[in-house]
Amino acid sequence: MEAATATTFLAAGGASLFMAWAIGAGSSGSTPFAPAVGANAISVMRAGFFVGILGLLGATLQGANVTEAVGRDLVVGTTLSPIAAIVALSIAAGLVAFGVFTGYPIATAFTVTGAVVGAGLAMGGGPAWSKYYEIVAVWTLTPFAGGGIAYATAKLLRREAVPDGVVTPLLAGLVGAILANVEFVLLGPPDVAQSLAGTVTTGASGRLAATAVVAAVVAGAMGLDMRKDAPAGQRHFLLALGGLVAFSAGGSQVGLALGPLLPLFDTAGVALPIVALLFGGGLGLLAGSWTAAPRMIKAIAQDYSSLGPRRSIAALIPSFAIAQTAILLGVPISFNEIIVSAVIGAGAAAGTGGVSGSKMGYTVLAWVGSLLGAGVLSFGLYTGVTALV
Repeated sequence: MEAATATTFLAAGGASLFMAWAIGAGSSGSTPFAPAVGANAISVMRAGFFVGILGLLGATLQGANVTEAVGRDLVVGTTLSPIAAIVALSIAAGLVAFGVFTGYPIATAFTVTGAVVGAGLAMGGGPAWSKYYEIVAVWTLTPFAGGGIAYATAKLLRREAVPDGVVTPLLAGLVGAILANVEFVLLGPPDVAQSLAGTVTTGASGRLAATAVVAAVVAGAMGLDMRKDAPAGQRHFLLALGGLVAFSAGGSQVGLALGPLLPLFDTAGVALPIVALLFGGGLGLLAGSWTAAPRMIKAIAQDYSSLGPRRSIAALIPSFAIAQTAILLGVPISFNEIIVSAVIGAGAAAGTGGVSGSKMGYTVLAWVGSLLGAGVLSFGLYTGVTALV
């Protein structure tokens, strides 16, 4: 590899690792366990520790789809140059880091998407309208789906006519059914992800049967736990959900840091196994989660809503389902948007969610501003840098 190419890779790799650190410190590291922390099921520091480990695993096993989408599907007619990749990653990471240190959850997916699109358009590329429609649809539906499902679930859990010993195992079985159909890279052939249900059987009827078996096993285990000690069983379920969301966060968010690097490897003709690249990005998420996530965990857990175990469970179930749907579709999505909307929906079910209207107003402005601001800054910086060079 020539010296100039090596220098370019080092610069782009450094920007990517900084982005991974910022994501681990922000959306990936802070949001998954925030409802559990708010319900006093786990401490802030322990949450930061476990979310880092689980995020690393999720990044390695599920990060390929979103990485490919961010790197190759956001702009048509051109491929990001090394300078464009460095500009996009630097702008996005800077904005996300600003959110981490100011306590406001900048939407990482919005920021990275805007920065990559801005740099790509500045290079002369064209808009990938079909992908944009898909992304906007997911982003728009997420608050309604997440908040609505969380609200309905919290209402169900609060109904005295429905015992916790019945409804909690049923919800656990639903989560088990989703988990049976989650795709992992190690379960399929080389470079192909496959679900547990798809691995043990074939055909729609076989997958349905396998899904039912997994759901029944998970529901049964949860039922036994609830019979021993109902409050402890709910707490165990809440922590398991937090772990699943943390794993999903790694699988979704690592692509935001690594996607812009893919064109560099294509241009240089470097063949690097995708799993190795994802593992490196996962280490960046881990570092961010361990060093800076507690601040944002506290912000999400305490500043938006004070949730008990039931409402926290209600917030995490749709968060897990939405995250896995986005990973399957290869759509970059903001975990701040997922969790915050679910937390608000669950809190509203009690009528005393304690949600700050001004805080939410600033947050929505930060989401929109991060998308537009990142795009404009990336477009302008790339244009300026290339003009000087």
